[in-house]
Amino acid sequence: MLESLKEQVCKTNLDLVRHGLVVMTWGNVSGIDRAQGLVVIKPSGVAYDTMRTEDMVVVDMDGAVVEGTLKPSSDLPTHLVLYRAWEEVGGIVHTHSMYATMFAQVEHGIRCFGTTHADHFHGDVPCTRELTECDVSEDYEGNTGHVIVERFKMLNPLHTPAVLVANHGPFTWGKDADEAVRNAVALEAVAQMALGSLTLKPALHPIPPYLMEKHFSRKHGPKAYYGQGDGKR
Repeated sequence: MLESLKEQVCKTNLDLVRHGLVVMTWGNVSGIDRAQGLVVIKPSGVAYDTMRTEDMVVVDMDGAVVEGTLKPSSDLPTHLVLYRAWEEVGGIVHTHSMYATMFAQVEHGIRCFGTTHADHFHGDVPCTRELTECDVSEDYEGNTGHVIVERFKMLNPLHTPAVLVANHGPFTWGKDADEAVRNAVALEAVAQMALGSLTLKPALHPIPPYLMEKHFSRKHGPKAYYGQGDGKR
């Protein structure tokens, strides 16, 4: 069942290791088959160096296991909330990558300080509010998804495919699992650049809106002209 998607999700989970975005088992990738209403996700707590395609877990949109002998990631409820909220999303990544997590732990979004950031994210990468004690005790992972959706009430999740969950860490997404991982790589890079820039100049201001809009639109706007027109950048 969903062999191609399981292969992709396994590969992209291993890509997190290759890109240095995870330590031990601190991360997960999922992908969704919208036609069948099924999600493939990494199993909970399985070491990356032993993980295989057949270890991937297939679940329905209610979180019930459809195929697989292992428990799905404990973050599954968060992924499902995002898939239900944003139909255009086909893959989701959660990590505790070092620099992005630093910003999440101090509850600070990542401002757009340069064109490298603007090439990938439309404006600041936002941070959610803190989860309340009630949020945590009632449905922690599900409510993590809900505070993300809440934070994007006035934002376009396709233009800024990343968020920092306060006190916790980053989530990214994309049209599929591969794109979600690329967004996780980009997020960690801009987080590192932002921290370094603020260290050098604590009173640093974001770049002008017109420059941010130019760099974002030349790659992602309706008249985008960067690249070869075939996805190659």
